[in-house]
Amino acid sequence: MDLGIKGKTALVCAASKGLGKGCALALAREGVNVVITARGKEALEATAEEIRKATGARVTTVAGDITTEEGRKAALAACPGVDILVNNAGGPPPGDFRNWSREDWIKAVDANMLTPIELIKATIDGMIAKKFGRVINITSGAVKMPIPELGLSNGARTGLTGFVAGLARQVAQHNVTINGLLPGPFDTDRLRGNMEFNAKKLGTTAAELAKQRAGANPSKRFGTIDEFGATCAFLASVHAGYITGQNVLMDGGAFPGTF
Repeated sequence: MDLGIKGKTALVCAASKGLGKGCALALAREGVNVVITARGKEALEATAEEIRKATGARVTTVAGDITTEEGRKAALAACPGVDILVNNAGGPPPGDFRNWSREDWIKAVDANMLTPIELIKATIDGMIAKKFGRVINITSGAVKMPIPELGLSNGARTGLTGFVAGLARQVAQHNVTINGLLPGPFDTDRLRGNMEFNAKKLGTTAAELAKQRAGANPSKRFGTIDEFGATCAFLASVHAGYITGQNVLMDGGAFPGTF
């Protein structure tokens, strides 16, 4: 299927590895010019070169922290005329809410709620003017089914989801869509870090816990970044113009609900 986005420009945040990388790679395969950001310059440049070799696409890198005003300004300066915005940022650490300070909460909200909103604010009017825009917010399956040790993430990402639910309906008439892409357990550094945290609490190893968690999933495995990226690319496509304000859960069937 031709997704109809060849020649478009995408800003993909936190894309040096993991889910962001999967999205950037999938968009580049569709002929999209991608600007990718991450804090680590070395990993970012390596990913950019990998994407160029695999796809022949134009890839621009911006090293910096997207959760800061300086990082956002640098990314937007390198990507004028954003057609596709993929919001993504590393999640806050796991823990017990009794140990979290106000500063911890503010940091989580800044990274996982306010940063995406600021980037949407900076790009949405340009999308409306062009009568084409796609915003994909990478959030978490925890938006539908909270994860006890990830309370900071649960709160911040749910706040973003609530905000988007209203905005998406305001801009849909302009062929601008905003959707959430909710990962469950994917084989990423984030997942492995959480496994380490929980393994220590349970008195087991991360490898054993990962085996148990994968086996408990209806699919009997974790997701791949290629699967995630392909779904992101479809939501960014011309064929997805009638999908907006939705939260697409990718978790291998782990969420036990009917809806």
